[in-house]
Amino acid sequence: MFTDVAALAISLAAVRIARRPADQQRSFGYYRFEILAAAFNALLLFAVALYILYEAYRRLSSPPEIQSSTMLVIAVLGLIINLISMRVLTGGKDESLNVKGSYLEVWSDMLGSLGVIAGAVIIRFTGWAWVDSVVAVGIGLWVLPRTWVLLKASLNILLEGVPEEVDVGHVGDAIAAVPGVRSYHDLHVWAITSGKVSLTVHVVHASEVLASSILDAIRERLAHDFQITHVTIQCELVPCEQIDEDYHFGLQTEAHGSHVGHSH
Repeated sequence: MFTDVAALAISLAAVRIARRPADQQRSFGYYRFEILAAAFNALLLFAVALYILYEAYRRLSSPPEIQSSTMLVIAVLGLIINLISMRVLTGGKDESLNVKGSYLEVWSDMLGSLGVIAGAVIIRFTGWAWVDSVVAVGIGLWVLPRTWVLLKASLNILLEGVPEEVDVGHVGDAIAAVPGVRSYHDLHVWAITSGKVSLTVHVVHASEVLASSILDAIRERLAHDFQITHVTIQCELVPCEQIDEDYHFGLQTEAHGSHVGHSH
């Protein structure tokens, strides 16, 4: 329960900090605090799950005396509290990794309460003390893979990776399909925080086509097809020097219409 309280406090603090407006030092604002909180909570969940597995191992080798009645009462109270907490967090868990991290904390405790209730009933009527360790192992093994998914998603955002819901190849194809676009390069897609995807790209267009019409068409297509609205586009009549730099993701050429990646 202490780890739950800590996770919820960290998430709440991150939400409040993330609402601060952008300033001269943080031009993107403070949204990344939510991702930092999600990553920290994922690491906390990892530690808790591993500790549960360790305690389960110790109890198997040296079973303690278990007071099943007290165990049952505490587990029921914990279940009620966790169900209320889950109800509160359900609305935002699919929109924010920060809230999802808190939700997973409460979810793992809710499963723990159910497991403890079942274990307490079995121990009371059978005397099988080892059931307590089996339940603990089940909870730990259930939490670990889900925690890894949360940590992986958080690290992807912190590393400015392409969001999982975005196929950057399809994004490039959509840009190349806009009438008047001859090629594009230096395409980057990343997320500042959950649901806030940004894109930058250099577009080479035909000289007879106005840059303003190209910009409007690309922005409209990106918003409609990929829900990407924070877009920065540089229009060029000939490819700029950045086409040869190592850090660009890909190049789409008019000659053969394919994506060419470079790595070093």
